[in-house]
Amino acid sequence: MTAGSRIVALGHYQPSRVVTNDDLAATIETNDAWIRDRVGIAERRIADAESVADMATFAAEKALAGSGLTAADIDMVVVATCSSVDRCPNVATRVAARLGVSAPAAFDLNTACSGFSYALATADHAIRAGATRNAIVIGAEKLSDVTDWTDRTTAVLFGDAAGAAVVTAVPDGEQPGVGPVLWGSAPEKGDVLRIEGWRPYIQQEGQSVFRWATTALAPFALQACERAGVKPEELAAFVPHQANTRIIDGIVKRLGLGPDVVVAKDLIESGNTSAASVPLALSKLVERREVPSGAPVLLFGFGGGLTYAGQVVRCP
Repeated sequence: MTAGSRIVALGHYQPSRVVTNDDLAATIETNDAWIRDRVGIAERRIADAESVADMATFAAEKALAGSGLTAADIDMVVVATCSSVDRCPNVATRVAARLGVSAPAAFDLNTACSGFSYALATADHAIRAGATRNAIVIGAEKLSDVTDWTDRTTAVLFGDAAGAAVVTAVPDGEQPGVGPVLWGSAPEKGDVLRIEGWRPYIQQEGQSVFRWATTALAPFALQACERAGVKPEELAAFVPHQANTRIIDGIVKRLGLGPDVVVAKDLIESGNTSAASVPLALSKLVERREVPSGAPVLLFGFGGGLTYAGQVVRCP
């Protein structure tokens, strides 16, 4: 048993191909101004040859390289994804094999856009229970595989990416760096965002999702802060799921976050990358040194199935 866990390193990966709003406007009825005004996205990255497992591996390699650990130290690999077209073997075992991790617990987790926070909490719980010492937690999506590029209501939203964190047990006497999770769902409304069937495309009732996100989520984010014993004004940064700038701004306002709190808006350059969006945005903030080491950061994912999850972490 251990007192808890902490994130020691982060990594991310995005494909090289950039698709701008103007690029989309050449094939569907839309324009740059409309997309920026409605969702805040300017461009997104789209994978060509890379699979979900490829992107997950690249992000995990980067995180592992910065962690001070080796593949031999890792005993759990968790991948949050809702877009892998391969059902078996799962993405986590493929990543573990490529990294050279021997005999880890390895599983995929699907709660769509809240997936990274769910996966991080699951790894934290395993570490607290003594079942794991060092885990790699990854959010990876290739949403371009499940996007209908003729549907202007969804084609403008999504991108491909992966983000990863190396999570380890805290030494005796040290405060945990991953706070208690607040997680849940509104399953009775879960059909407003779907990827269903053998040839699936993302289908979304955008206004229903928007109303739910802007009205229901802020209290849950506050509860995540309360469980960690951190007041919103003490946060150094807020990293929400990167769905829509208007949703993010609405949650920020309801949380009462001041101008000193860094608010991640990576979707402007990356689009909505579902389970990858939170670790991708967090990794970039840390890489750019926009958040001090040890500072409290609120992570909060929400989306498909109308699931949500959040926790306060200490910045590595």
